[in-house]
Amino acid sequence: MKEILSSSRTGDSCIHVKHKSGLDIFIAKMNGFSGVEAVFAAKYGSVNTMFRNRGDKDYTVVPEGIAHFLEHKLFENEDCEVFELYSKTGATGNAATSFDRTAYYFSCSKNYQENLKILLDFVQKPFFTQESVDKELGIIGQEIQMTNDNPDWRVMFNMLKCMFHTHPVKIDIAGTQESIAKITPELLYKCYDSFYNLNNMVLSVAGNVKADEVLAICDEYLRPCEDKGLELVFPDEPDTIVKSDIREKEEVGASIFTLGWKCRPASGIDRLKKNIAAAMAGELLTDVSSDMYQRLLREGVINSTFVYEVFSGDGFFSVMLNGETEQPDYVRESVVNEVKRLISEGIPEKDFRRFQKGMYAGLVREMNDVENVANLMMSAYMDGVSPYDTIDLLTKLTPQDVHDFISNELSEDKLVLSVIERMDVQS
Repeated sequence: MKEILSSSRTGDSCIHVKHKSGLDIFIAKMNGFSGVEAVFAAKYGSVNTMFRNRGDKDYTVVPEGIAHFLEHKLFENEDCEVFELYSKTGATGNAATSFDRTAYYFSCSKNYQENLKILLDFVQKPFFTQESVDKELGIIGQEIQMTNDNPDWRVMFNMLKCMFHTHPVKIDIAGTQESIAKITPELLYKCYDSFYNLNNMVLSVAGNVKADEVLAICDEYLRPCEDKGLELVFPDEPDTIVKSDIREKEEVGASIFTLGWKCRPASGIDRLKKNIAAAMAGELLTDVSSDMYQRLLREGVINSTFVYEVFSGDGFFSVMLNGETEQPDYVRESVVNEVKRLISEGIPEKDFRRFQKGMYAGLVREMNDVENVANLMMSAYMDGVSPYDTIDLLTKLTPQDVHDFISNELSEDKLVLSVIERMDVQS
């Protein structure tokens, strides 16, 4: 099945094909561009630690960090490492595991067909042995230690541990030294067979490509898969937070903080609408021209690192403010008061339109970047929406939508403050 998806607002379009193998394929031919970006991704991330397939009597529970571990191991096959193959074609390849997806990708300016063959081939050829697993344990163990020593990483995960009671999003993507020690070749194959089924994956290709060439390679390299009826399950997560405050002292040049609200999760188009409203709320709370921002800046409480992030996925949703400060309690108090003011006085129309235009312009710019377009199509599939839904929903957003989000979701009793303090700061 082939369909053309397009945006009536920007004129951008792509082809979506439901391949006979079970794979969803998105192709965006971008005239005037010389580069190509391809992403082959599985809807499988660090939070997917409990699952079963159709016909399984019991759920399989796997060690934390196994999705990231599997990603590392796929780059090795029986013949050679994938990076060696890409080096011969002039491509740059890599992969990344997040909370709810694992993506393998390459960028190139030539030989895209050969590079696409490499990508599709190695991702479909798992090769796990006890020897290779033992070797990887040390490598990933060092990576875990490095992230544990990263204050920006620590301040966020400390916040997540205070925010979520049971949801696995609070666990480091790479797992722990103890959890990865439980990984075996048999578990890796079980996870691969369950999550790397083509019915649970997507291929996204953008740039100087031809759709018929991409599809011909897919016909040759994709191995048909039966949909196994993968079922995911997450522990019941209360609406409440665990605790509102956590602090550690580290050897850092400046104290850093993350201030996050635990919001109600959503999925599909509802989550996308919520993401847009949350982003607008973040823009308002970190607006450099606002009275709150200017006051905190004049007082030396914050600096230009004060930014927001919308963090969402399967079973979790949060709006976070991050930055440097030596007065985190004062920042929290100021933000809480600003939220109350926005709820009481409403969203200023002038500010709303300014941010809406800025966000729209940002989305249009992304449409003119090969890497962004490939990732846009991939992410849309993962989220169960169309690649062009974001720009359409943004134009329909109203100040009342943002006010409703702030009123319903940015509750003080769902707010967590995480701080990494300088060693010399007096608590």
